[in-house]
Amino acid sequence: MQNESLFNFKKVKELITEAENICLITHFNPDGDAIGSSLGLYHILVDLGKKVNVVVPNEYPDYLQWLPSNTYVLRYSLQKDITKEKINSSDLIICLDFNELKRTGILFEVLETNKSKKILIDHHPYPQDIFEVQISDTSVSSTAELVYETVLNCGFEKNINLNAATCLFAGLLTDTVAFNVNCSNPRTFEIAAKLMSFGLNKEDIHRRLFDNFSANRMKLLGYVLSEKLTILPEYCTAYMWLTAEELEKFNFKMGDSEGFVNYSLSIKGIHFAALFMEREDHIKISFRSRGNIPTNKIISTHFSGGGHKNASGGEEFKLNMEETIKKFVSILPEYSDVLKSCN
Repeated sequence: MQNESLFNFKKVKELITEAENICLITHFNPDGDAIGSSLGLYHILVDLGKKVNVVVPNEYPDYLQWLPSNTYVLRYSLQKDITKEKINSSDLIICLDFNELKRTGILFEVLETNKSKKILIDHHPYPQDIFEVQISDTSVSSTAELVYETVLNCGFEKNINLNAATCLFAGLLTDTVAFNVNCSNPRTFEIAAKLMSFGLNKEDIHRRLFDNFSANRMKLLGYVLSEKLTILPEYCTAYMWLTAEELEKFNFKMGDSEGFVNYSLSIKGIHFAALFMEREDHIKISFRSRGNIPTNKIISTHFSGGGHKNASGGEEFKLNMEETIKKFVSILPEYSDVLKSCN
C-alpha cells in the first residue's frame, strides 16, 4: 500500500460513524473482488450497527453466490424499484472496485443524480473526482485488500468476523488468481494470513472459486483452445474469439469464460493475450499481459475500456467480430518494441 498518510481515513471513519443507512455499490458484471469486497465490508458495517444494503447493477456468476449473505444482495436489473429506493434513502454510498460512475452501467443515471455523500475504495487508475473521500491505490492486489487496510486504519478491525474474512479473502484470491498475479508485495500475504486467522477454510474457498464450473464451460474452454487460438509470434501475442452462435452452442452462462484469456499467457514466448466475445450489440474484449505491456493504455486508446496495466477490458460497439480482430492485429506494430522487450 502507498503511504497511509496520503489517505483521509479519519474522514472515512467520520462519514461511516455519522451514517445510519449505508449503500455499498460495485461495477457492472461484478467479479469476485467486487462481490467479495462488498460483502466483506457489509458484514463489518452490520457489526458496527449500521443498516446496510449491497447493490449490484446486474447478475453475477453462480460460483460467487455461496458467499455469506449473498441472498441480501440487491440486483438492479431484477429489482429496480426497491434498489432505487435503497440508494436514494441512503446517508452514505461506498463505491467499491470501480473508478468512475459509468462503470456501473445501467445504474449510472441513478447514481449521477444521487446527492448522498460518497466514498471510493478502489485499486484502478485515474479515479473520477466526485467523491468526498478517495481511498484509491493501484499498488494493492485487490479492492478487498484495500477494504481491509481501510477498516484497519479506521479502527474497525474488531468488527471483522469470520463471514467478513471469508468474503474479503475470496475477493483477494480471485483478483490475484490464487496468488499468481498482482501480489508481489509481502503485505498482500500478511493480510491473507490475518484473514485466515479468523478460521476460514482456504481450501474450500479455493475449490468454490476455481473448481466449481459446469461441464459446458469445460467443453467451451477445450473448444476455444483447440479451434480458436491464434498465435502471432512476431508480436509475442495470442488471441482467441467466440461468436454468439458458438456461445449458444455451449449453453454459455455468465462467468463461463472467466480466466479464458489467461491461458494464452501459458504459452512460451507469449506476453500479450486477448479474448474477443460477440455480444448482442458489441464485442466484449479482454486483454492480459506480462511485464511492461500496458493493456489499459492499449484498450483505452483503440477501443472503449480500461483497467490495470496487465489486465483490462472493454467493448467495441461499431465493428463486427472480423473487423474488430482486424483492427486489433493492425495496431500491434505500434507496440512492437514493448511487446518484444519482454523476451
